[in-house]
Amino acid sequence: MRWSAALLAGLLATLPLEAGELTFDLIFADGPPTAPSQITWAPDGRRLSYVWEENGEKALWQLDLASGEGRRLLAIGASGPEGLPRLDALDAHQWSPDGSRLLLESASDLHLLTLESAELSRLTETEAEEKIPRFSPDGSRVAFVRDWDLHLLDLESGETTALTRGGTENELLNGITDWVYWEELWDRTTTGFWWSPDGERIAYYEFDESEVATYPMVDFTSLYPTVERQKYPKAGETNPGVRVGVVDVETRATRWMDTGDATDVYLARVDWLPGGDRLAIQRLNRDQDRLALLRCDPETGACAELLEERAKTWVNLTHDLTFLDDGRFLWTSEASGWRRLALHAADGGFTRTLSPDGWNVTGVNGVTADGAAAVYTAHSTSELGARHRAIFTVPLAGGAAVELTPPAAWNRVHLAPEGDRFVQWSGRADSPTRLEARRLGGDAALALPTAPRPGISVESLPKPRFLTIPGPEGSQLPAMLMTPAEIAPDAKLPAIMYHYGGPNSQVVADRWSWRARALWHAMMVQRGYVVLRVDNRASNYFGKHGHDRAHRRFGPENLAAQRAGVDYLASLGYVDTARIGLWGGSGGGYHTLYALLNSPGTWRAGVAFAPVTDFRFYDTIWTERYLDHPDDNADGYRDSAPTSYAENLEDRLLIVHGTADDNVHPQNTLVMAQKLIAAGKQFEMSIHPRQKHGFRGKDSRHFYQRMAEFFDRHLRPGD
Repeated sequence: MRWSAALLAGLLATLPLEAGELTFDLIFADGPPTAPSQITWAPDGRRLSYVWEENGEKALWQLDLASGEGRRLLAIGASGPEGLPRLDALDAHQWSPDGSRLLLESASDLHLLTLESAELSRLTETEAEEKIPRFSPDGSRVAFVRDWDLHLLDLESGETTALTRGGTENELLNGITDWVYWEELWDRTTTGFWWSPDGERIAYYEFDESEVATYPMVDFTSLYPTVERQKYPKAGETNPGVRVGVVDVETRATRWMDTGDATDVYLARVDWLPGGDRLAIQRLNRDQDRLALLRCDPETGACAELLEERAKTWVNLTHDLTFLDDGRFLWTSEASGWRRLALHAADGGFTRTLSPDGWNVTGVNGVTADGAAAVYTAHSTSELGARHRAIFTVPLAGGAAVELTPPAAWNRVHLAPEGDRFVQWSGRADSPTRLEARRLGGDAALALPTAPRPGISVESLPKPRFLTIPGPEGSQLPAMLMTPAEIAPDAKLPAIMYHYGGPNSQVVADRWSWRARALWHAMMVQRGYVVLRVDNRASNYFGKHGHDRAHRRFGPENLAAQRAGVDYLASLGYVDTARIGLWGGSGGGYHTLYALLNSPGTWRAGVAFAPVTDFRFYDTIWTERYLDHPDDNADGYRDSAPTSYAENLEDRLLIVHGTADDNVHPQNTLVMAQKLIAAGKQFEMSIHPRQKHGFRGKDSRHFYQRMAEFFDRHLRPGD
């Protein structure tokens, strides 16, 4: 197919469907999964469990890595296979320490599956939800949180004991994080307590939310709207009080750790040292420019500082701390501008750097079974290096790192507890991800099941091209371009630019995705659009010194990058620069508004999905990390806010938000609307009742259809 200016006039509304072309029905069709979920290693690293649907039957599977044989352990839902124990749903599962049983979470209750006998027993049946269940190290008990308190269930007697008291929703939380810790420090992973290695004690968080202000989440769909009150500390406001206690599971007495006199801090990480006689706590000050690693005595509560990271801007928090059996530990630092992996002595002293120059560590995966080497993920620091991820092992005693995974691909791994096997995901933007179980140093791989999306031809999808484009101050910015397969010499095509733009973020990535966003972009290319992504100089591509460009001021750095993207599109010759659209979600929604309002006329139309419009409305941890406290940076907050520039709107604008968004509250969109109306500016708005920060189901389809219609209406020829 060749797209010319003449053909494009009626193209997007009238073209018949050709073989391999995407449609909304294909993108949003219900169907079986494309990859297993809940992939979990058995403690010995010789078996894997995962949820998979085959021939319409959903089940929990076990894969034996020695024989390569898989068998179904549990039927899930009404369509699950017959002859097996069955649950209506399986939300999560974990192996017992001896590998003989599985703890299952289903519909807010707990169940136990004994593998040898295939016996399924119910452990709890309460109105309250049992959250974060965890086996004790010997497998005889399960700890969990119920009604905001930490509880202990003895599996032999069935007796449940409360280990803490006083837990109250929105007031006092024991053993579980509050919303802002969950969102911004724990990467949306529910956590809050940690068994000691000997099983005699449990370390846990206590959050006092009584002084945290409340945001009302209103459900407008009932006759009389209902209100759910969310504790949400906004930039500059009061954070929850937090402390770490260690409770003795026999006496139920708690010893509180003395983490210092300062109370307005973040106790961001908690880890037991291997011997169980000490506790490690990472303490981050509220300004987030000092991170201290503390070693605490659970008997006395006394804490001593092992090391400290400082930064002039902020310290990026990681999950990289890994203790060795002898008390030494792995730690990563961005002091050089790129994250490097180092080995430290038990007293905190620096021993040696383990990762080589020219590589940026993105995560520590673990330690090999013999304790001799670390496994970590990294990307090259070259111009386009961050578009890939590679997995390495490196000897702790010194020596060269060895790459485990295919080069020039996006790789990630899930290391087995024993550290000699791993599950590997490997793929590229033009090649679906392969999922395999492998052994360190071994060539043989055991494939895990994957499946294509029904009706979607991978071969017919547009192939992305990765390149760099000229950016501000002589820089080269990473970009990803997709175009129709054939372009006529006289063509003038519309274009859509997608971005996020926040510090240490990335949208230019050579990885496969079946997600609606990726398929929607591909569909728009098939319909005659050019799609471009550009990452700015505060993205992952430029390391910590690049991230720091966004310190105390959002907007200009990303705007410069997206304007460079427009200049690049103009240089192609076949893009109509009067018909370029821009869109993004969350931070990308914010940056879409900022770009349109601070560079009017550069883009014809923009879509801002769930945007922040004033960072005083966003949470303390994320916002103050980059912009500092509002009292110390009033100008930065004002100048970063799209609400400050409402009178500049000249282009077509669609703002989309869900009324149940507990991350970026709909308040942001409503205040932006108020400012635009006051300025006499016309715009479009789409409100989705009961939808959160990411839309699901029919709301997701509705959004992408609405966005396609919006861009068709304003960017196609003839408008």
